[in-house]
Amino acid sequence: MLFTSFLYAVIGIIAGVLSGIIGIGGGVLIVPALIYLLHFDQRKAQGTSLGALLAPIGLLAFLAYYRKGNVDVSAAVFIALGFMIGGYFGGMWAQQIPDLILRRIFALVLLALGLEMLLGTFSK
Repeated sequence: MLFTSFLYAVIGIIAGVLSGIIGIGGGVLIVPALIYLLHFDQRKAQGTSLGALLAPIGLLAFLAYYRKGNVDVSAAVFIALGFMIGGYFGGMWAQQIPDLILRRIFALVLLALGLEMLLGTFSK
C-alpha cells in the first residue's frame, strides 16, 4: 500500500511537471500510467484521472501562466463551462462503452493528435 501510494504520487509529480511545461498530464500520462503500471481498467483510470485533475490541481500552474499574461480568461471560462457539460455527458456515455472499445478510442485519439502535431497539417 505504501509503495502504491508512492507510485501514485510519482505519477502525479510527473504529470504536474509536464502539465506545467507543455499543458499535458491527465489523459496523456495519468491514464496510461494507471493502466500499465497499476493495472486499472480504462474506465477506472479515466475516472481517477478526472478526480485528480479537479480545479485545485491546475491552479498553481494556471497562476504562473496568468502572472506572465499568458491566459485568455474569457476563453478559459467558456472552455471550462463546455468541459463541464461535455464531461458530464461523456462520463455517462463512457459507462456504456465496453472497456476494450474505450481503450481503442483513447489510443486512436492520442495517435491522431500525435501525428497531427508531428506532421503539423493544422498549422500555417
